[in-house]
Amino acid sequence: MNKTAQDFVGRFFGWLGSHELSVLVAFAALAGGAWFFSYIASEVHSGDTNSFDRSLLLAMRKPDHSPMGGPGLQEAARDITGLGGVTTLSLVTLFTSGYLLLANRRRMALFVVASVVSGLLLSTLLKNVFQRPRPDLVPYGSYVSSTSFPSGHSMLSAITYLTLGALLARSQQRKRLKAFFLLVAAILSFLVGVSRVYLGVHWPTDVLAGWAAGACWAIVCWLAAGWLQIHQAIEGEADQTAVGE
Repeated sequence: MNKTAQDFVGRFFGWLGSHELSVLVAFAALAGGAWFFSYIASEVHSGDTNSFDRSLLLAMRKPDHSPMGGPGLQEAARDITGLGGVTTLSLVTLFTSGYLLLANRRRMALFVVASVVSGLLLSTLLKNVFQRPRPDLVPYGSYVSSTSFPSGHSMLSAITYLTLGALLARSQQRKRLKAFFLLVAAILSFLVGVSRVYLGVHWPTDVLAGWAAGACWAIVCWLAAGWLQIHQAIEGEADQTAVGE
């Protein structure tokens, strides 16, 4: 084994040793998320989720099928659902990448963009594969133009916010701050998904599948970032390059 290979192996086991529990939890979560997505997809394909989907969707509506709550709540739901839209998430990713570029973390900025763009492509591919129609029980409270399964808003919000939350968490030493960033990311993803059902544009199982697929992709990106940092392909957690004035 040459010196380069020895250095790489040494860095890999050093990183694995310091992140052993995190990596094991990540792989367990990835396996669980993949199984959950496959289970939901199978149940949806066989029609076994129809009763659950209809019951939960109608539980958020009045007898006349209008959304529960007044116009203010409906407007708030549209505001929240916008947090999972392609435009909003693109801006969030763009601004985050801009910050990383200013901090001289160019390769990390590229990695963040690649993570979100690849997640968008995966979401589009899954929609084209399953071709599930949108709910037909209630009027839509938001504009839609694609198929229903999985929920693109739910999946992309999970990918973007969880990836950025993990990035921010890794920049902090205090556990409370790490937990705060990840909790905020999870809450944002949760609210976006619920808003999609409330507005009548997705079945509940679309949202569950979107969360599962998005979380799996975020985990894959987190593991990939760790591997690339070992390979010195992107900046490591401890890389703090001074920013020029």
